[in-house]
Parts: sequence; structure tokens; C-alpha cells
Amino acid sequence: MQLLKRLRRSGGAVSVQTAREPIGRWEGISPLYTRECMVYDGLRRNIPVIDAALDKIGRLVGGCAPRCSNPAAQKELERFFAQVKVGAMSQGMDSFLRCYLDSLLTYGNAVGEIVLTSEGDEIAGLYNADVRQLVFREGDSPFETVLCTVKNGIEPQPAPYPQLLVFSALNPHAGEICGESLLAGLPFVCDVLRKIYASIGQNFERIANLRYAVTYKPNGSALDRAYAKEIAGTIAKEWADAMEAAKSGQIKDFVAVGDVDIKVIGADNQLIDSQVPVRQMLEQIVAKLGIPPFLLGLSWSTTERMSSQQADILTSELECYRRILTPVLLRICTVFLRLRGYSCEAQIVWENINLQDELELANARLINLQADLLEHPEKRREQNETGGNSENSGFGDAGTAGAD
Repeated sequence: MQLLKRLRRSGGAVSVQTAREPIGRWEGISPLYTRECMVYDGLRRNIPVIDAALDKIGRLVGGCAPRCSNPAAQKELERFFAQVKVGAMSQGMDSFLRCYLDSLLTYGNAVGEIVLTSEGDEIAGLYNADVRQLVFREGDSPFETVLCTVKNGIEPQPAPYPQLLVFSALNPHAGEICGESLLAGLPFVCDVLRKIYASIGQNFERIANLRYAVTYKPNGSALDRAYAKEIAGTIAKEWADAMEAAKSGQIKDFVAVGDVDIKVIGADNQLIDSQVPVRQMLEQIVAKLGIPPFLLGLSWSTTERMSSQQADILTSELECYRRILTPVLLRICTVFLRLRGYSCEAQIVWENINLQDELELANARLINLQADLLEHPEKRREQNETGGNSENSGFGDAGTAGAD
């Protein structure tokens, strides 16, 4: 109690006790694009499964729509979401979110900018900033950060209008400003996977691309001993002509006199079965990305119930990403409304992820209504008196709806 009284007299807590002390003006810089980010770019280029998974997450997160209590502001917000210019070639809030989320998943950080017109009274467009040119500097308190640009490549300069910037971090560590990429922890696994694929290619070069060994064994005659070199050269020339004719689709027989032996090099070897180690590496990648295998074209054996559970887990993952993106959208909507002269607040309503969610929600509402009628018989009598057909609200209908 005495501590609370002292805090009230002093105006409340002025700093976080467990935070580290702010560092000098240009020290304590946290770059958004580190060496690990270069590795993550390489993973997306070299491992198609990773690139496909991140693209699918961006599409599955879905679209959203603004909601506002003011009808006039609602119309302007809807028009803004559909027609806002994004960068030089895109349009619409969905384009901005896709690029924003892609940067967030790949690098762990994403920065966007609200660009105003020259008069400063309207939003001209939205811009997805390149994290390679941005750094964060610690502020005067743990709740403050300063976003700086490195345009001249020498000294970071604070952004002149930080209120027009939006920033998100993915799963930042305690006490840290920057987030962590979704691909963190995968470089080692992907390196092993690339080595397996490289060895498979080398084995196919050795075994699948046939090579022949033509051996001429001279007998004990004086003629063979004297002209063995010339005979071997003639056999090699004729064999090369026969192989060259086969490339152009012509069938040419090879005829040799004497003891000539022809064998395929590497025909007695077999390719190492790489299915098990490749699947082990892919399982680690899938577990990290949170995407069900069947969405990535991996035909692993699974049951219908397991697929449903994987879909539920994916839904929770997508909801987590939506919770990160919602404050960004609210910030953009607030700036738009204030510039247009509206004092109301906006809300973000996300689309349902798939039709299966619609069916599950409908079944849940039906079952809750049936349970309410069974627990309160008076409501059932009122429904019968008003002409409602309570017999059609049996549990069998819920099962039928679920089956449909």
C-alpha cells in the first residue's frame, strides 16, 4: 500500500524496472534485414515446398472488410479498401496485406507506409517498405522505438513522419524489438535435404545416363599382336559412329571381328532409396510451417478424421496471423477516417476461412437451439402455440445437416 501511495504522489511508474538502459544516440541499432534473412531468401528460391507454403498461407488468410457505425464513412471505407493504390502496380487492400504478410513470414518483420497527397488531406496510397533499407533504434523507454532509413548507406536517419508508418513483428523474443522469421530453424534441415537431392542427381548422371565399355581382347596370333592398336582404333571409330547415328534416330549396327566385349558401366549398381530420409526432412519443414501436407501436394497416408484435425489446426494458425494484421488495418482506417473528418471508429471483419467453417457454425447454432428447447420446456410450448413446428428441430436434422 505504501508503494502505491508513493507511485500516486510521483505520478505513476516512469520506467520499466527490468528493461535495459537506453543506449547512445546511434548505438543499439537493430537491422530488420540480417544475414539470416539472406539465408531465408535462398531457402525460398531453392526449396519449392517452402515457397509454396508461404504463398498458400497468404491466400488462406483471406480478405477482410471494414465496418463503421456511420453509413457515410462505411461507404468511403469500402471504396478505399477496394481502390486504394498499392505501390506502382497494385490496387486494393488485399494486395497490400499479401505483400505485408509475405515480408512478415519470411523476415519476421514487415513495415508499411501511409502515403499522403501533396496537400496532406487524403491518402494517396499504401507502400510496402523494403526491410533491407530500414533499421530500428531504441527509444528513450522500452515502449518507444525509432524507425530509421539508411538511404545514404552511412548513417541511419529517423523517419520524419513516424505516425504514418505501420510495423509488425512476428513472435519477438522478450525484450526485443524485431521479430523472428517463420523459417527460423529450417536452414540445417534444408541443407540436408539439398544434399540428398544433389546426390540423387549425381547418381542419375552415373547410372541412368548409360555409358559403355568396349573391350577388345587380341588373340595370340602375330597379326593381332602387330596391329592391336590399329584394330582397337577402328573398333572405337565404328562404335562412335553407331552411337552418333542413334542420336539422330538412325539404327546402325556395330560389327566387329575378334573377341570384343561390350558392357554398360554402372548397370550392376542400384540407386539408394531416398524416400525415407526425404520424408523425414519434409516432415520437419511441414511441422515448422504449420501447413497440412495435402495442401503442399504431399500424398502421405492419412485418414479423414486426421485431415479434419489438420484443417482445424491450420484455421487456428491463420487466426493468429489475422490477429497480427488487424491492428495494422485499424491504424490505416483511423488515419483515413480522421483525414476525411470522421470521428467514429472502425472495425475489421474477416471472411470465414472456408465453407466448412460455415457448416460447422450452422450446426453449432442448431444444436444449441435444440438443447435450449429441451432444457426449457416452456419455450417449446410457446413455439408450438405460435405455430412453430418443434418436431422438425430434432437431433436427426442436425445429423442430416452435418452429413450434407
